[in-house]
Amino acid sequence: MEMTDKKYEKATFSGGCFWCMQPPFDNFEGVISTTVGYTGGKEKNPNYHEVCYGMTEHLESIEVVYDPERVSYESLLDVFWLNVDPTDDGGQFVDRGRHYKTAIFYHNEGQRETAEESKRKLGESGRYKAPIVTEVRPAMEFYPAEEYHQKYYEKNPIGYSHYKVGSGRERYIQYMKNMK
Repeated sequence: MEMTDKKYEKATFSGGCFWCMQPPFDNFEGVISTTVGYTGGKEKNPNYHEVCYGMTEHLESIEVVYDPERVSYESLLDVFWLNVDPTDDGGQFVDRGRHYKTAIFYHNEGQRETAEESKRKLGESGRYKAPIVTEVRPAMEFYPAEEYHQKYYEKNPIGYSHYKVGSGRERYIQYMKNMK
């Protein structure tokens, strides 16, 4: 987190492949920084291999540092919901396994209440035929992923684009945007 006189806050989300969760938040007004990594497990200092092969309880996640004077937590939740299928309990798109499940990790009681209310409203909206299975959980220690995963979409734009389209995520997001 940047050291300034401003009071920044953190939001942590798990939305399947963390490569695909970083661009929507990086391009959002009021977001100061994003870091992809792992949270939700008890094991210390997990790495990509351990998480992806189910050797830990961690989920691929993103930690968002934001300025609450410029962007609300509710707006960040809207970005999260748009970029995931909250009804899929087995992972996200082509990525399967518990480490690709969706979750919202709250950092304080206000975030918990806001996340629960947002989830409730989404479930009652009629947008989904299946129930919302995204968990709302207390924040746990967050471990940044290896450097080659950070801003992957900038480091490898062609590979990232092929993955996002090939996984079905891009088509799903466009479909959901059109449902609004």
